[in-house]
Amino acid sequence: MNVLTKERGAKGFTIIEVVLVLAIAGLIFLMVFIALPALQRNQRDTQRKNDMGRLQTALVNYTNSNRGKLPTNYETFTKQYLITGGDSFIDPSGAKTGNATTYVFDELGSEELDKSYTDTQNTIFYTVGYSCGDTSSTVKAGGSRKVAFRLALEGGGYHCVSN
Repeated sequence: MNVLTKERGAKGFTIIEVVLVLAIAGLIFLMVFIALPALQRNQRDTQRKNDMGRLQTALVNYTNSNRGKLPTNYETFTKQYLITGGDSFIDPSGAKTGNATTYVFDELGSEELDKSYTDTQNTIFYTVGYSCGDTSSTVKAGGSRKVAFRLALEGGGYHCVSN
């Protein structure tokens, strides 16, 4: 019998074909698992930036309603101007402060502005008398009716808004 004309009796995939398909599937899953956390982090940072925009709008509304005065208690300001009508003002990472997941306000004096506060994900730092600088991580003197708000982002750096 001629070996070249002999038909194969068994049908199916060879072991090399199966290993090749599994390797390609493994690479695809690896790429997804590497990219997924970065996508989630970027989504949380985008939510934080949107929340800071809401804070800026609420501050403008407050100063318009109070003859240009700035709030003295930002926790109360948040409850009155940001958490109304069922809205929420919650850090997207779920970082808890006590039993609440809301943002926490912390005032920084002018001597503390250059410090790095990266491990405080749900803390909004505010500095009265300053406004945002040229970069998102710097603030500059802005006058007595100005306030700068900075929030650390998971992707690095800060997001700054001011009135």
